[in-house]
Amino acid sequence: MTWWRTDASEPLRRNLGLVAVLAALIVIGMISAPGRFLTADNILIILTQASAIGVITIGMTFVIIGGGIDLSVGALAALAAVWSTTVATQEFGAVGIIFTALVVGLAAGTLNGALIAYGRLVPFIVTLAVMVGARGLATKISGKQTQPVEVDAINQLAETKLLGIPLLVLILASVTAAAWVLLNRTTFGRRTIALGGNSEAARLAGINVRRQTVYLYALSGLCCGIAAIMIISQANAGSSGQGELYELDAIAAAIIGGTLLTGGRGTIIGSLLGVLAFTTITNLFILNNLPTEVQNIVKGAIIISAVLIQQVQPGRRLRRS
Repeated sequence: MTWWRTDASEPLRRNLGLVAVLAALIVIGMISAPGRFLTADNILIILTQASAIGVITIGMTFVIIGGGIDLSVGALAALAAVWSTTVATQEFGAVGIIFTALVVGLAAGTLNGALIAYGRLVPFIVTLAVMVGARGLATKISGKQTQPVEVDAINQLAETKLLGIPLLVLILASVTAAAWVLLNRTTFGRRTIALGGNSEAARLAGINVRRQTVYLYALSGLCCGIAAIMIISQANAGSSGQGELYELDAIAAAIIGGTLLTGGRGTIIGSLLGVLAFTTITNLFILNNLPTEVQNIVKGAIIISAVLIQQVQPGRRLRRS
């Protein structure tokens, strides 16, 4: 019982709390939408809807743990989606689309990191500016038009299933597993936590703080590129309006999953559970024909509650010490 009350057990306690929240949402769904919510088809719909934003949240989690923030993820996903669905790009088939989306996301994320690390600019300002610029560039490239995808291999990604599980869900699972290993079993993960915990101490310990910062934002951008492929496969098109407010959803999911806004702590599993919680709430609102504005109010209340809990817990630890 002593270990259960220590800081080391806090991630496990928070994750179990999120599992309890998901269980409560399932009960609510069974009561409010009997025969429609707890079905195999609807569960797969929830998981599929969580796939793209889930991948973006994974990248966001690394950035926040490292002491940063990335407001550009939604716009970068839209830019990657638009750039990879131009007529010229589609001439190279599925390989051209996938390659372009990944390169655009990676390059834009690296730009974010370079401006922050070597330009010594505030992450909030840099990523806000890139968000506006990327959305504008996506609109310019697309000419304010939706760009249909004519490559069948891409369009079929969202419909493909392996052993009854949608391919997009398997992609999310693969990215989550790789991210968990990267954060918890590699030097990269330890450097990320050290950077977010105390950047000056990390520098004195021999960590190249600037390079690590670039890596984190590049990773976030790469996740945006992966998500862009998933988005266009679901929409069968690329549009500058895609990824709208994804940055807020990703930050919210990471926060309620236990990632500290001040950096230095967070879990991949917690972020994934946060995504599933928000996606389940959205699904419940749709099934019960509730307005979007009420859904946004509920999400806002959840975010504020999560941040308040984060602020209270350090104070409790301080008083115990």
